[in-house]
Amino acid sequence: MDSSFPSAAADGISPLTLVSHALCPYVQRAAIVLTEKGLAYERRDIDLADKPDWFLKISPLGKTPVLLVGDEAIFESAVICEYLDETTPARLHPADALQRARHRAWIEFGSALLNLIGAFYTAADEQALGARAAEIRSRFVQIEAALGDGPFFAGDRFSIVDAVFGPVFRYFDVFDGIEDFGFWRDLTKVQRWRNHLAARPSVVGAVSPDYPERLCSFLLARQSALSRRMASDGAPA
Repeated sequence: MDSSFPSAAADGISPLTLVSHALCPYVQRAAIVLTEKGLAYERRDIDLADKPDWFLKISPLGKTPVLLVGDEAIFESAVICEYLDETTPARLHPADALQRARHRAWIEFGSALLNLIGAFYTAADEQALGARAAEIRSRFVQIEAALGDGPFFAGDRFSIVDAVFGPVFRYFDVFDGIEDFGFWRDLTKVQRWRNHLAARPSVVGAVSPDYPERLCSFLLARQSALSRRMASDGAPA
């Protein structure tokens, strides 16, 4: 295990270190917000299957991301994003309290959607895979009804909701290459939003260039209905 702990600089400045996992969508949220804020930070990937001792000391739940602000550790992606937005200029949350609450609700919606995506790619059989695909589709229909004219969730203004959904949509770049599961039919606003987020530099840079290959390898290893479809199509291991 890596026993070295990422510590603060000796000059008293509080550097930012994002402790991450290469595939974690919650890490991507934090990375996107850091980039949108123009904040310099170090990113340190760990292996969640072999967690370093120092990581277990700073992450009570044993999950990524963790943001180290000097020697102070902040865990949970929503808390990290809120902290960054509250302490740095160019706020990403709306100024109006009601709209801010609405955005926070859709952030929770995005987290629930990630759970459903996990249930989709781990579905044990074809029936469960189809059921999860239909549920995902129904969530996108709800999002379609909530979206305005775009290009982002709040119109012309990039927000934390966008930082949450950029990683959500990234999964489907791989899923759509496996098969057409019918996620996007007649959802023009969702597709437009997805395309704008995919082109946003902060979203693009939140993962390494080999992310699609890493995700494919991860999905193939699930031994699920989806991984069997991938294997039958000759997806790379």
